[in-house]
Amino acid sequence: MPVKNRFAELLPEITAWRRDFHENPELLFEVHRTAGKVAELLRGFGCDEVVTGIGRTGVVGVIRGRTDTAGRVVGLRADMDALPLQEITGAPHASKVAGRMHACGHDGHTAMLLGAAKYLCETRNFDGTAVVIFQPAEEGGGGGREMCADGMMARWNIAEVYGMHNMPGLPVGTFAIRPGPFFAATDQFTITLEGKGGHAAKPHETIDTTVVASHVVLALQTVASRNVDPLKSVVVSVTSFRTGSEAYNIIPQTVELRGTVRTLEAEVRTLAEERIGRIARATAEAFGAVAHLRYDRGYPVMVNHDRETVHAAEVARAVAGTPTREVPPLMGGEDFAYMLEERPGAYILMGNGDTAMVHNPAYDFDDSAIPFGCSWFAGMVEARMPAA
Repeated sequence: MPVKNRFAELLPEITAWRRDFHENPELLFEVHRTAGKVAELLRGFGCDEVVTGIGRTGVVGVIRGRTDTAGRVVGLRADMDALPLQEITGAPHASKVAGRMHACGHDGHTAMLLGAAKYLCETRNFDGTAVVIFQPAEEGGGGGREMCADGMMARWNIAEVYGMHNMPGLPVGTFAIRPGPFFAATDQFTITLEGKGGHAAKPHETIDTTVVASHVVLALQTVASRNVDPLKSVVVSVTSFRTGSEAYNIIPQTVELRGTVRTLEAEVRTLAEERIGRIARATAEAFGAVAHLRYDRGYPVMVNHDRETVHAAEVARAVAGTPTREVPPLMGGEDFAYMLEERPGAYILMGNGDTAMVHNPAYDFDDSAIPFGCSWFAGMVEARMPAA
């Protein structure tokens, strides 16, 4: 099951789709143009069913094999949304929309799954049903959760589900995966500190929230260094420090801290939430201030299922012609986690070569990776549902 010749033939067409998506990025659930083009293409390929509006703006295509004696249904998922970032690549196909760009390669994921869908509609060399899933709002909106909440898995009787993400730094034509926890749970917090504002020349008459907040930021570093088992993973990052004034001579009444927490285990996630609240409140109290915590749990840990990880790695090895690498867990988040909570499946990384990292304004998807990604998507269907 090497790279399929058909995808070499289709490469110019798939690349054109990818670059069109790249030029016209859309955010979160507002992927109306992208979803419309996806649905139009799927209908043109001859999908047996194309349904829009799943998870608000998601698209699902159904492709039945030549036979269906086994009755198995395999789902394949790609994400469609872009990021609120100004592109600096200077590429001919650079974003036409100010402040938006495909900086994570979802344009490539969507194009590759479309390529696989076209091939599967042409060949139908499998025994069962393939369901291609095009998801909105991966970048923080929880589109995977919304598609599942719409009953997608039960509606099409999906038995297994697989997804893919490109990985800069990994050579094009190679793959990487791991069983078990793979991507982290992603939570966020807001700490509002209330003190007593006043003139900067009279700090003794104030409760200086800037000083209090600075102590809180430093104390929060002890969640990882002193509260969590060193053999377990946790990240606590304060990413925003906002005062209630921009004047040089005012000590602000309030300061707001924002940040993110990344964990790979449920008990560590709970411990981090508890400790952040306790540290903030106790530190503030020591200075005579008050701390209020808002803690929002985001995506859960994305956990690859053991058996399905083996299946995904075997297909990747056949496509690449080399063994699939096993990588350590990543502390980034991925809402494919919701689909893996509902059905067994696996998520794999595909090389994007020596490019800028994702979420970087200089990033671009490497179109030479397209035949490998398409071959893996199509290969998963043919391997898990071989023709009778």
